Amino acid sequence: MRVLVTVASRHGGTQEIGSRIEAELRSRGHEVDLAAPADVVSIDPYDAVILGSAVYTAHWLPDAREFAVRFAAELPTKRVWLFSSGLATAPAAAANSPAETQDLMEATHASSHRAFGGRLDRGELTLAERAIIAAARGKEGDHRDMAAVVGWAGQIADELAS
Repeated sequence: MRVLVTVASRHGGTQEIGSRIEAELRSRGHEVDLAAPADVVSIDPYDAVILGSAVYTAHWLPDAREFAVRFAAELPTKRVWLFSSGLATAPAAAANSPAETQDLMEATHASSHRAFGGRLDRGELTLAERAIIAAARGKEGDHRDMAAVVGWAGQIADELAS
C-alpha cells in the first residue's frame, strides 16, 4: 500500500515520531512518503494517510488542521489515522487529546487517534512559548515512548496488509 505520513511539528519532536512511523511502515513493505502538511499538494496517489500534529495550548498546529480542511472531501475515501504529541502528563494528559480531535476524527473518517508524549527543550522555545510552558508547569525532557510509536505503526501496517 502507498501511505502518506504528514506531520505538523514546531521543534522537530513530533516530526521524529512521524519518521519512526514511516520507518516501521516501510520495514513492513509499504511504500511511504513523509511530508509536512503544507507541502502536500494531492493525496490522490495514496491508499492511506497518517496525519499527526504537535499539541500547543491544547490545540493541533494550524498546518495540520488546515490539511484536514483542504482534503476534507478526499480523506473519507482513504484509510486514515491521527496522532498527537504533546507535553501533558497525568493528571493533565487530556490536553494531548485536544477538543478538536473528535471533530477531526469525524471529518477525516479516521480509524483512530493516538496521543503520545512529547519532548521539551526550553532552549528551543521562544520567550512566549517558555511563558506558556512555565504556566502549564511543563516538564523538561523527552517524554516520547518510541516503542509505543513503533507498536502503533506496526498495528497500522498489519491493518493495511489485511
